[in-house]
Amino acid sequence: MNTFYDLIVVGAGPAGLAAACSAAQAGLKVLLLDEFMKPGGRLLGQLHQEPGGAWWNGIREAELLVLGARNAGAHIQTGVSVTGLNRTSDNSWTIWTNQGCYHAPFVLLATGAAESANPLPGWTLPGVMSIGAAQVMTNVQRVRVGNRGVVIGMSVLAMAIVSELRLAGINLAAIVLPPGNALSGNASDPEAVLGSLLRFADLAPSAMLKYGAKLLQSSMLRKLALTFFPKQGIRMLDVPLQLRRCAIEIVGRDAVEGVLIADVTARGEPIAGSERIVEADFVCIAGGLYPLAELAAVAGCPFRYVPELGGHVPVHGENMQTPLPGLYVAGNITGVESAKVAIAQGTVAGLSIAINAAAKKAPGEAEVKDAMAQVKRTRSEALIQFHPDIARSRAKLYQTEIV
Repeated sequence: MNTFYDLIVVGAGPAGLAAACSAAQAGLKVLLLDEFMKPGGRLLGQLHQEPGGAWWNGIREAELLVLGARNAGAHIQTGVSVTGLNRTSDNSWTIWTNQGCYHAPFVLLATGAAESANPLPGWTLPGVMSIGAAQVMTNVQRVRVGNRGVVIGMSVLAMAIVSELRLAGINLAAIVLPPGNALSGNASDPEAVLGSLLRFADLAPSAMLKYGAKLLQSSMLRKLALTFFPKQGIRMLDVPLQLRRCAIEIVGRDAVEGVLIADVTARGEPIAGSERIVEADFVCIAGGLYPLAELAAVAGCPFRYVPELGGHVPVHGENMQTPLPGLYVAGNITGVESAKVAIAQGTVAGLSIAINAAAKKAPGEAEVKDAMAQVKRTRSEALIQFHPDIARSRAKLYQTEIV
């Protein structure tokens, strides 16, 4: 295969679909590649109720984005794995896939994010999965992950997916902290976890949790609250949220049979003699997300380490352009945020590429600036904020203009 396009987008998630739509509308010949059997990316597993009462249905949102991209003229190919890309002597990019090579002067990487591992003894037993895998199995593949589970980890993402699992009628025995180790970091610190959970307290199912969160803004009050936090936890979505207990080991002979947990001090240190087993037939590990940026590294793109964005991110400007000619990035590859932010970033990338490609219906600079402003508005209004310093970290990243 030796097919030439104006733009090749890698990743048919929210960012990639939005970019393909805006670029194709400008008159570019666009190819969108994704290794999954259906376009939509992480949208396919999302389902939650927003503060105003409306439901965010990721499958429906994906359908609308796919329809928009196809109506604009973009060609979508699924089941295609991209294995590499390199800049050629004719100032174009060669994309290597399991179905042959493609060529284009412009490439957008919208590969999203992956889940971080947070290993503990027993994590290789059948029935142990990442929290994202449970989301996909439940909401996309319509497979019941088990009868009674334990969630290890209390991130914003984990709590959102717990809500979805409960909507599907899945029984969860407890949500506990991970064991303290070099990989878990602050995820095993009760005070740090409580501080992160307070950022989305407005989504709490009870008025007590909502108003109580407003009283715990200072570190001193959080420490005091943890001292009196019940060991058995408080029920959230009818699941015990146990900030004063951590997982020690996942137990079972041929599959998951339970989780050995222990009480912890307010500093997250296990209390000897408090160990007990919680019976379960599946375990979800919530280790957080990081940008899936291997292809950017293969292409030779420089990186910066920004913890607030999830780790190492490709260097890029606010117009989503990297320092490499013709290479752009958008969505969670640039830092972990919500799907709505990814959609807004994808629109910016598509418009920016259309201008640089001198497309027949290329937008004006004012339209691109409006799209950039929309990214900031969307970020400020996002239902789920993965980190409180995202906006500031973005601004710092964009201080160096990419030309």
